[in-house]
Amino acid sequence: MLVRRICRKPPVFYRRKSLNQIAYKQLSQREITASLFRKFNRYQEVKRCWRKEDGVWVLKNISFTEQWSDEDYAFLVSCLRNTVHMGGKVAGAFDGCRLIGFSSVEREPFGSSLQYLQLSSLHVSCESRGCGVGRSLFRKACESAKSLGAKKLYLSAHSSEESQAFYRRMGCTEAEEYNQKLADAEPCDCQMEFLLT
Repeated sequence: MLVRRICRKPPVFYRRKSLNQIAYKQLSQREITASLFRKFNRYQEVKRCWRKEDGVWVLKNISFTEQWSDEDYAFLVSCLRNTVHMGGKVAGAFDGCRLIGFSSVEREPFGSSLQYLQLSSLHVSCESRGCGVGRSLFRKACESAKSLGAKKLYLSAHSSEESQAFYRRMGCTEAEEYNQKLADAEPCDCQMEFLLT
């Protein structure tokens, strides 16, 4: 079945893959390079976002477009390589040789009883969204966090309506303890957690 996704101009057409045709793997520092992201498309058109007002979450009409520049990709590569260097985990989802999604879990525990590890990134290329790639990457991030000793996965999550709907479907809730450093760095993000069982 052909699916049309408007991710950039002109629209991209692709043949929807089944999940068993997508390969997932842990990435080494050496594999994380700028060329890995050559065909990755971060594009996201946001129409509404969640904001906390007087202690209550409110969905507001806030529209903007997310797209990464070459400098953003260079910074991303540096961050992901550092994650692996520090003992964290980076997973990639591949359609053939093309990276279509990735997630990263940091190694440094935090929280009152060191219960949290941070899901520092989870992104799926625009044309591959809606195929279950994000769900699979989230599960792999949970497995990585558990293997590193975490009780909970912590995320400073994008506040867009779609991103929040995804994390809520995955079972994430508002964090019981906020990581103030992360909350201050991204004041519009929603601080969330996922209980690892």
